[in-house]
This record gives sequence, structure tokens and C-alpha cells, in this order.
Amino acid sequence: MDLRKLKTLIDLVSESNVSELEITEADGKVRIVKSQPMAAPVVTAMPAPVMAAPVQAMAPTGTAPMAVAGPAAPAEPTGHIVKSPMVGTFYRASSPGAKAFAEVGDEVKEGQPICIIEAMKIMNEIEADKAGRVTRIYCENGQAVEYGQPLFEIE
Repeated sequence: MDLRKLKTLIDLVSESNVSELEITEADGKVRIVKSQPMAAPVVTAMPAPVMAAPVQAMAPTGTAPMAVAGPAAPAEPTGHIVKSPMVGTFYRASSPGAKAFAEVGDEVKEGQPICIIEAMKIMNEIEADKAGRVTRIYCENGQAVEYGQPLFEIE
């Protein structure tokens, strides 16, 4: 398993309510266990005897949070919010060079694919649950998302 995929899995476990995750692949087995609610997860890779590597999670510093989207505070949503039905990695297109399923300003129909969420190497097409115009995209391509996290705003 490559390091990027392992880091994504660790981040998903750290940010979710999942306390333990075990994945078996052809090249080995990975088990991630979160020991305390706010503690960093411990990663054990096998078939090596037992190799544990503690991972440090970013802890809040007590300072004001930084704005990610830009200098202005995000406006309250006025339209319908399409939320993530699962934990995984958000992708706007079917492949890295392909055209995005939906852009801001695009008209979408109910049932039309608008993004993909990859979970455990399975690509899940997420469909618009309402017809309308895409007014906002909340996630960046390749970003880890949680269950119930806003993905799109449709008016």
C-alpha cells in the first residue's frame, strides 16, 4: 500500500467516529486503531512481525481558525445541499484529465451524476437528488469527505 493511500486512511479514521479500520490487500494488511477519542490513531502494518507507527493528529492551538475558502466568511446556503452519503475521497471527474461532472453554474437534473466518492477502492457515483443550478461546490478534488458533509449547493 502506498504512503499516500495510508495517510488518507489515517486521516479518515482520525476525523471520523470510526475507532478501528482493517484493510487486507494483495501486498499486505493494514490495521488502524484509534485508542482515545482525541488521541492519534496507531497504525499496524503486517506481515512484518508487528510494526506500529504512532501518527500525530493536528491539535487545535486555541487560536482563531483560518478561513480556507478566502478572506470573506462563507454565506449561509440558500439552496438545496447535496451531502456525502459515505466517508471517502471526493472527485469531481471520472479520471484526472476528464471534464468535471458539474461546475458552478451548470444545470443538473435529478439523478444526474455530479461527483464520485472513492471508498475502499470502489468508485461510487453520487447523483443530484434535486434538479437545478449548481451554485456552490464545497469540496476540492481529492479531498477526504465524511458522511453528511456538504458537497454541492443546488438552487
